[in-house]
Order: sequence, then structure tokens, then C-alpha cells
Amino acid sequence: MHPIISIQNLSKTYPSGFQALKSISLDIQPGEIFALLGPNGAGKTTLISIICGIVNPGDGRVLADGLDIVTQYREARQRIGLVPQELSVAIFETVWDTLKFSRGLSGKPMDKAYLEQLLRDLSLWDKRHNKIMTLSGGMKRRVLIAKALAHQPRILFLDEPTAGVDVELRRDMWQMIRKLRESGVTIILTTHYIEEAEEMADRIGVINKGELVLVEEKAALMKKLGQKQLTLQLQKPLDGIPTSLADFPLTLTQNGEQLIYTYDEQNEKNRIAELLRQLSALHVEFRDLKTSQSSLEDIFVSLVEEK
Repeated sequence: MHPIISIQNLSKTYPSGFQALKSISLDIQPGEIFALLGPNGAGKTTLISIICGIVNPGDGRVLADGLDIVTQYREARQRIGLVPQELSVAIFETVWDTLKFSRGLSGKPMDKAYLEQLLRDLSLWDKRHNKIMTLSGGMKRRVLIAKALAHQPRILFLDEPTAGVDVELRRDMWQMIRKLRESGVTIILTTHYIEEAEEMADRIGVINKGELVLVEEKAALMKKLGQKQLTLQLQKPLDGIPTSLADFPLTLTQNGEQLIYTYDEQNEKNRIAELLRQLSALHVEFRDLKTSQSSLEDIFVSLVEEK
């Protein structure tokens, strides 16, 4: 299966001398949801803007659905939809007119049935004759998605799609994104909400200071880099960790009431059972235990700090 987006050694340096992207190479497969994570100024929006034809590329090559975004710009752009961060819509137009214009701009013939279904799917049909200026912020963001999908693109970029919306609307939009993927649309999203990537993405890329630090399937990433902790709630506080347990990566809370064992699941070879046996031999009793695992946010922070 050929990638629907292929980025090869892409770099971008602005006239000021700032290097926004440094030799990025990345393939995105048809039908996947790919989340691009990174701090402010990492290069996320620059990368998306180049692929969408908004910013001129520097060195390197980008193919969208097999089409070169520079030499085959018009055909490539018809394959792509973009939902930008900013609420950039013509506020005095109606929702329906905005969609008609967006579809016509891409050279597609009018298809009233498709646009009606699109508005219904986005819960906008009842607002089709409303001027955009009268809509709430959440509805305006839905209009942006409808506008990006008006010409039936195969690739959809969502740049911070849920920035500034409430939790309920955010979850509605997650459901909407899943439906789009089921219809065959490939989705690339940038987000500051780590839980959004954790909830939605098939694969995750981390970009920092213009470099692609890591690309990994979400489950594999969390398994590979996620640490687990076993917390033992002790019956009696300890003054310190027994010297016979020095081989274990243990920490004791300040009040001496909790013993915490941090381990890498991949390298864990039943040492928990060994630890519990040794604690029993030392007559260290506990009344409760619990395990927890690193979240994607923990992994992301550690990757960026390490880089």
C-alpha cells in the first residue's frame, strides 16, 4: 500500500534565518489518524502549511496522494482539506453559501445532496441559512470542518481542532473524526491536548525544534516508553529502605508510609513477586497496593526534555 502522504527530507528556513523544519521524512498511510505533537514553535503548523500549499517548501519533496505539491499543485490541493487553528470564515455569509463557494473554488461541480448530508452529519443543517457571525464558537468550528470537507478531500488536516472548545464539544468532535476515518478520509491532527492524541490516534509523531523526534504506533510507544509503578501502602511507616532491597528501584515517601517500585514492563521478569517475597521475609507488611502506568503526556514531556 502506497502512503497517501510522503515527506522526504523536507527542510524550511525563513528569510530571517530561522530554520523551522530540519530534514523531516515521514510517510502517512491511507485511512489512519496521525497525531503530531510538539510544544509551541516546534514546527507543526509550518509542516502542515507546506503540505497544504500555504507556505513554500524549502529543500525536500512532498507527495500528496502520489502528487507533487509543487509541480502538481492544483491536483494535489484538491485532495486536501484543512481546518486551521484560527476561526477564519466570512462572517457575513450564510453557512450554505460558504460551503457552495468552497466546493466551487476547488473546481468540483455542485452536489446539493452531498453538502446537505455533510451539514446534517455536523449538526449544522438547521443553521444552513444563518449568517456565520450569529453562530457560537463551537458551531463556527463545525463550519470550518464542513468547509474543509466540501470538496470531498481524501486527506484532512486538523490544526488544533478543539482549541478553546468545551469538553462536551471536544468529545463530539472526536466522534465526528472517527466517522470521517470510517468513510476513508486520512486525518492528520496537531494538538496540545495529549488526551486527544491518546484517545484518537493510530500513530503519533513528536516534533521539537523543527526535528521529528519520534514516530511510533501509539500502543507500541506507550508499551516501549511507558513506565509502571507499584505503590505499597505500608502498615507501619519505615525510617528508610532496607539495605537488602538496594537492588530494586524503590523510593520511600517522605512520611515513610508508601513504598514505590518503578519498573519498565518490558524488562520486568517477575521481580514484583521477588520483591514481595523479600518484604515478607523482612516482616514489612502492607495493607494495600496499586499499579499505575505513565500517560502519553509523561512520555511526551520526557521525550521533549531529553531532546
